[in-house]
Amino acid sequence: MSTEQKPAVSSKPEKPKKVLLQNQIERYLRIPFFLLIPLVIFNGLIYMANVETGVFFSIGLIAYTLIVVFTYVHNKPNIMTALISFAFEQGQVQKELLKDLAIPYALIDLDGKILWANPLFYGIIGSDKPTKKSVTQIFPEITKELFPQKSTLTEFGMRYQEGYYRVELRRVVIKDILPEEVEWEKEDGLIAMYLFDETELRRYIQENKDQKLVSGLIYIDNYEEAMEAVEEVRRPLLTALVDRKVNKYMQNIDAIVKKLEKDKFLVVFQQKYLQQLQTTKFALLDEVRSINIGNEIAVTLSIGLGVNAPSYTQSYDAARVAIDLALGRGGDQAVVKDGEQIYYYGGKSQGVEKNTRVKARVKAHALREVLETKDQVIIMGHRLPDADAIGAAIGIYRLATAMNRKAYIVINEVTASIRPIMNNFLGNNSYPEDLFIDSERAMNQTDHNTALIVVDVNRPGYTECEELLTMTKSIVVIDHHRTMSDSIQNAILSYIEPYASSACEMVAEILQYVIDKPKLRPMEADAMYAGILVDTDTFVTKTGVRTFEAASYLKRSGADVTRVRKMFRTDLDVYKQKVAGVQNAEMFLDDYVIGILPSEGMDSPTVLAAQIANELLDIEDVKASFMLTQIKDTVYISARSIDEVNVQVIMERMGGGGHATVAGAQLQGVTLEEGKQQLQGVLEKMTVEGDI
Repeated sequence: MSTEQKPAVSSKPEKPKKVLLQNQIERYLRIPFFLLIPLVIFNGLIYMANVETGVFFSIGLIAYTLIVVFTYVHNKPNIMTALISFAFEQGQVQKELLKDLAIPYALIDLDGKILWANPLFYGIIGSDKPTKKSVTQIFPEITKELFPQKSTLTEFGMRYQEGYYRVELRRVVIKDILPEEVEWEKEDGLIAMYLFDETELRRYIQENKDQKLVSGLIYIDNYEEAMEAVEEVRRPLLTALVDRKVNKYMQNIDAIVKKLEKDKFLVVFQQKYLQQLQTTKFALLDEVRSINIGNEIAVTLSIGLGVNAPSYTQSYDAARVAIDLALGRGGDQAVVKDGEQIYYYGGKSQGVEKNTRVKARVKAHALREVLETKDQVIIMGHRLPDADAIGAAIGIYRLATAMNRKAYIVINEVTASIRPIMNNFLGNNSYPEDLFIDSERAMNQTDHNTALIVVDVNRPGYTECEELLTMTKSIVVIDHHRTMSDSIQNAILSYIEPYASSACEMVAEILQYVIDKPKLRPMEADAMYAGILVDTDTFVTKTGVRTFEAASYLKRSGADVTRVRKMFRTDLDVYKQKVAGVQNAEMFLDDYVIGILPSEGMDSPTVLAAQIANELLDIEDVKASFMLTQIKDTVYISARSIDEVNVQVIMERMGGGGHATVAGAQLQGVTLEEGKQQLQGVLEKMTVEGDI
């Protein structure tokens, strides 16, 4: 038990400060009376020494007492009056100071009514006399929710009439400012309101921002193809028309245009014109696409702009990143990179297949060089892989084993869409038992001497095992989907070709260009052929010359159409589910069909949803089809179109992506009905804005 003694607490109540001050003044005025006591004692001592002297001293003492009493009675009221007058004068001074304060100031109650304000405040609200209106009526942007609580301070910006003000609201509690002798139990208070005019400051900031230079790059996407599709004598005319369109459009925004190469332009303009370009959604794209002098292929542009960079060099670097994104997404669009934010415009037209295979040959040689420096290869596609992902992975597996490299394919969940393909390899003595591994083993297997090859996906969050992307520096991406701002950034080799029909088509071209090209086995050729069939909807969607050439190569390698067709056969129950999904579909806005596919009891609802979306395109007057299904807490959307609508830009609004005719999205934490409502809202908004 502690022996420390607590200080004694006085039972007497403390006197208020004002009472103490009055007592001090009283004691000061009574000092002459206190002096009478020693004088009386001194007078008595004098009497003891000499009576006559004592009598004279007593007469003087009486006179002194009369003077003291008279002075006390006469001067006390005068002194108190002087004190009160001084306090009053001080209050008046403070009031005048507040009145002449160079900052608009007002006192308001908790309901917002103005109790008092200085002339500057009334000048702002356009009143020459006091008003009892509420500040919420005068300033629409101020609501009671913004009023501070207790002794806190609220600060925010507000636009009023032609000016911009920074508003400070400070809570003043009445109990805190009253004298201590006055008891006030309520928490009532006032609010002191200050207005700081920042109109000029804002104007100068905006002028500085407007005068910043924006760096831009403009590329002609299909220069070679467009020139080949027009008569030779008209080629200079086509070039001149494109140059004229670009220069004339940029002259409207006072831009400097410099032609770097035959198909590349550098532009520089002030940032104040950026809003004009965004409002018109970069009409230059449509103007150049409309050029027609007999050319069979429309000329398309890609535009990349770097905005709000700290320096001109960084602005140019941002423009290069933006133009790479635009080209990686298929061209015919503008990309604005504003810091970490990226905005997309255009991208409505279908991509045109490039006839040149130079890029494929260069990427094939680069891939071979990467594999030669590594001991093992790990291949992975996207979550819930389809035939294209598994087919492309098997093609890369054949390339790695032909170079005597140990290779693995990462698959966590075997769906019904890929089970027939995998059954050809599982239990086959020609292939190792660990050909297919899960994410856990892949992470244990990966080291600095491992090459990670990602196929049919370029977004980290969609891969089978995102953690693998941080475990090795040798990453290769092979994909045919349009890139997004969150695509894999640390790849040493990235081959993304939106014009390709499928990842299997791209891998088939790579295999043909690799020195000592490996010989595909028939079942491997079947897997890759199946991937092309699925992604092209049996050579209907995004099928070009190179698609058929890749299929021809696979056919020569032993692919059998009959075997592949048998792999895609479904049982009667699945077919009935497909029919039920079609029956649930409904027309929306006269141009779109939206359906919901219940996933209960299904093995691969996403694959079935994609198949239903493809079949819904055969309905007359349908420009695009959308099928929604749910797995656990994620809603999957499969979007398909033929040629009139770019479903990729629609799915991007919902966080997804893909191709102009084949796209998809994933919605987390929503129900099927909520996902459908979100999709309908996006379609309505984009239709009104003219984006589709």
